Amino acid sequence: MAAKPTACLALADGTVFYGQGFGAPGEVVAELVFNTAMTGYQEIMSDPSYASQIVTFTFPHIGNTGINPEDDEAPDPVASGIVVRWDPTAPSNWRATGDLAQWMARRGRIGIGGVDTRRLTRAIRQQGAPHVVLAHDPEGSFDLEAMIARARAWQGLVGMDLAREVSCAQSYRWQEGGWEWGKGFGTAPEDKPFKVVALDYGAKRNILRSLVAHGADVMVLPATATAEDVLAHQPEGVFLSNGPGDPAATGEYAVPMIQQLLARDMPVFGICLGHQMLALALGAKTVKMGHGHHGANHPVRDNETGKVEITSMNHGFAVDSQTLPKGVIETHVSLFDGSNCGIRVEDKPVFSVQYHPEAAPGPQDSLYLFQRFSDAMRARRG
Repeated sequence: MAAKPTACLALADGTVFYGQGFGAPGEVVAELVFNTAMTGYQEIMSDPSYASQIVTFTFPHIGNTGINPEDDEAPDPVASGIVVRWDPTAPSNWRATGDLAQWMARRGRIGIGGVDTRRLTRAIRQQGAPHVVLAHDPEGSFDLEAMIARARAWQGLVGMDLAREVSCAQSYRWQEGGWEWGKGFGTAPEDKPFKVVALDYGAKRNILRSLVAHGADVMVLPATATAEDVLAHQPEGVFLSNGPGDPAATGEYAVPMIQQLLARDMPVFGICLGHQMLALALGAKTVKMGHGHHGANHPVRDNETGKVEITSMNHGFAVDSQTLPKGVIETHVSLFDGSNCGIRVEDKPVFSVQYHPEAAPGPQDSLYLFQRFSDAMRARRG
């Protein structure tokens, strides 16, 4: 006899999926996206870019490497919940210090297993990322009409400024470097590190570590920091981090600040939401994508070298390349759909990419971008 469903996923169009709940009991409304990565579920769950989103994993085996505090990209998981094909398996990895379901229960995050994630992913691809309600009740009691109504009433991510919610409350110095086998995390270099101010729109820890590993002494500032706040630290370069939500909404306060920094002609490097913020500050526009890009296997072409990189992505908005002004060069494009994945300013040390080059999770094809940022600051020193 089949077990009674203890979790339910209700889409705004009235489609309902039943399964077995794990993690915390409760109910949450969010946007549903699919992620095609085969590894890194912990990094994905704790990536602040997933705020107000529920992640469907196309890879069926989730939970088998357990949980490890070294792999958290933020202090707590940020994604609202996860949908998986099979119930999470027991940890089977020497680095594991915990269990996924228990980790989610402690952190108040909901999961549902036993769902046909292939069918769900096809629906997302065909119809776009839907608004959904995910509920977990150990007694298996669900008010479907109320859940569907709540999903339909939710405003969605368009117009939503989430960077302010996931950003740090106050500035702090980040000095932890990259992880090495048998050594753990490194530290900032002692010999004349580059002074970098990182604007935290939802920064992943491994992005900050990658800056340190390439010679930076990083001061992290809240998303709402002003140009005066940034310049008070006398940075040699400014980094614009990844993050969630509608870039146009965050841009209302971030764009004027970035424009003031661009007038200083210092090196600027942006990733993901930071890429979109930079594009807006330069005069371009952003658009909401149908289902976005989420995974660790996205091919991107470097227009200037012809090289193809396999990248890690997580974004539901994109820069409209047709709106890029004169003097702003499109450097990278997605080979899946031709959408913009990178820009640079002609004759200035200012550039950004849509994807996550720090490889957490994902391939390391794009780590050279951090070196490019360091080289730009080194050249400015003379």
